[in-house]
Amino acid sequence: MKKSAFWLLSLLLVMSVFLAACSGGGEKASTEKEPKDDGKASGEAQEGGTVTFGYTQPFKGVLSYAYYEGEDDVNALQFMHEGLLKVNDELISEPNLADYELSEDNTKLTFKLKQGVKWHDGEELTAEDMEFAWYLIADPTYEGARFANVAMIKGAQEYKDGKAESIEGIKVVDDYTIEVTVTEPSVNLLENIWVYPEPKHHYGDISSKELPDSDQIRKTPIGVGPFKVKNIVPGEMIEFERFDDYWQGPAKLDGVVYKIIDGSLAQGLVQNGEIDVIEAPKDQWEAIKALDNVNPVEADAMSYSYIAFDWGHYDTKKGVVVSDNKKFQNKSLRHAMAHAIDRQAFIDGFANGLGKPLNTPFPSVSWAKIDDSELNQYEYDPEKAKKLLDEAGYVDKDGDGFREDPEGKPFTINFDAMAGAETSEARAQFILQSWQEVGLNAKLNGGSLKDFNLFYDTIEADDPSVETFMGAWGLANDPDPAGIWLSTDKWNMWRWYSEKSDELIKKGVTFPEDASKDVTEHRQEVYNEWQKLVNEELPIIFFEQRVDPWAINKRVGGVKVTPFGTDEFHKWHIVE
Repeated sequence: MKKSAFWLLSLLLVMSVFLAACSGGGEKASTEKEPKDDGKASGEAQEGGTVTFGYTQPFKGVLSYAYYEGEDDVNALQFMHEGLLKVNDELISEPNLADYELSEDNTKLTFKLKQGVKWHDGEELTAEDMEFAWYLIADPTYEGARFANVAMIKGAQEYKDGKAESIEGIKVVDDYTIEVTVTEPSVNLLENIWVYPEPKHHYGDISSKELPDSDQIRKTPIGVGPFKVKNIVPGEMIEFERFDDYWQGPAKLDGVVYKIIDGSLAQGLVQNGEIDVIEAPKDQWEAIKALDNVNPVEADAMSYSYIAFDWGHYDTKKGVVVSDNKKFQNKSLRHAMAHAIDRQAFIDGFANGLGKPLNTPFPSVSWAKIDDSELNQYEYDPEKAKKLLDEAGYVDKDGDGFREDPEGKPFTINFDAMAGAETSEARAQFILQSWQEVGLNAKLNGGSLKDFNLFYDTIEADDPSVETFMGAWGLANDPDPAGIWLSTDKWNMWRWYSEKSDELIKKGVTFPEDASKDVTEHRQEVYNEWQKLVNEELPIIFFEQRVDPWAINKRVGGVKVTPFGTDEFHKWHIVE
């Protein structure tokens, strides 16, 4: 899985393929997995010109796939860097910068890099750059969240723990060939293993801990993608120019500008041509998609939003979540809080209907999504919510309109949400009022919304004031929940520990004991059981499956929209 303002990966890339992790046409949102081209740009494609890509939150400027944390930075990375593998239209990993071969016992993966691929400074990409990336992520000083993507390499854990001076399972055969041996066979090795090289020559001797704040990443980042960084205005704008030595041939555009905008002004900026491509604010979509200069695209996304309960904290020394917060341990309380919210009304009112309620971590575009008939639906039912609370002992004993806990003590709920959109405050108030209407004294943590970076910094730091929060995940093409849901995952932001959940997640990437059984069928059975578990336990309230609205100026052609965002940047062009 992957992160976005999503925490994305997400496009996170929590797993190896991002979220591009992570991050055209006016047609109705569908459950099709096929990406969509804008399809409406008419006229002859021109060489040259510049396109402006908009985003509504300031970027941190951590321009390295190994270290970035959110969609804000991956939006920039997608123009400048690529991985050894990519995801095709069927959501399957295939060769990109390298071909690969997997041994018969599924324990050795050999990458053969394409020759002549250049970094933006002219140096050639070699196998040592891929080796270097794995070592950075496995380094004992690494503070990022992607160790899960190298943990399967033989000796990586020992190297991370300081018990070995090298990683046993990595072997550089020659400049273009690298072998990696894993600890055990895994059905999704290609989807899970880290595939983004890092420029060893560019980083020099800077430690893994220091790299995220280094000039090499913040001021002079390089990649192997179609565009290279020309100028950075921290948090506001990045200017990219065409990289003429790009391995697939020079891009059609002269450059791309990544520009941060005030989300409330998106409609006007799109209308007057200041922004050419943007995932539009949903509360402005009806007006934006009607603009004469826009090709609108609605695409089912590989992502979902949620409201999390805070279960505890992350023990950095032991590398595991500790579910020691007793506040939300009562399952009836969690179920009641879900039934109290009219999710469809929220989607209709604040997102122009772009989405639908979801009750599992897999959106419908995932092949592993269980049928809804096998899940609790958590329909909007405030009377049921009240009954569940009554039965669990949450009752109003002092007559002030709000319920006390089962011990008769005041019971309040802090809620955190992000600022940035015109309706951010109204959305947060909708959630708060929903809970208040069933007698739960819910309020904004600190009395106000938080900006993008403060929001995530507060939650990742396990700030004790955080009790519930609204977030979202962008996911990778493979349904493996590891990276977000294991008890050892740093991005298990709700800090939920479940031995049964861990067991099923690990089982989902093993080969079936019966060698004649279809692997996908085996995995589907495991993931069905896992989805039923999290649907019943409800460690978070699964809120909505997202539909992403993209506004593409009619002067721009070649923009491909996928469940992960936009793609094929070297083909973008100006239409006459």
